Amino acid sequence: MSKKNYRPNVSAVILSSKYPFECKVFLGNRNDYKDDIWQFPQGGIDEGETPREALLRELKEEIGTNEIEVIAEHPEWFSYDFPSRSTGKMYPYDGQRQKYFLVRLKNDSLVDINTKSPEFRDFKFVNCWDVLNHVGNMKKNIYKSVVEYFKKTGYLS
Repeated sequence: MSKKNYRPNVSAVILSSKYPFECKVFLGNRNDYKDDIWQFPQGGIDEGETPREALLRELKEEIGTNEIEVIAEHPEWFSYDFPSRSTGKMYPYDGQRQKYFLVRLKNDSLVDINTKSPEFRDFKFVNCWDVLNHVGNMKKNIYKSVVEYFKKTGYLS
């Protein structure tokens, strides 16, 4: 059996600017699937780029702002395989290996998903414990681990 090839990637759990008084996180509805797929913003790490540099670039590309403060970083990387409907467009990768960051929007930053190459058709902020009710099965276990870790470390309530 051949070894799987995972694309290095970052993902952001974005807290609203009202955090810590309100614990709501951003979910975007992907525009490249007909299904109602909600997820955290994410994207590949380019060669020579650090995960934090990729995080800032991807946020600017996907939500129109990188005016955030990094609150925490999950210590582990998570891997998942692409669904069969995505494998062709993501060749030569079998899936992604992700680093998760917990970030807070700065008070004056505005989310704008109508970027140069929009990734989301809609977005919403949901209670951090309601995230799992909105996301698909493919990443549900990863999201559960990430949210539980940030709760255990005292960042989410």
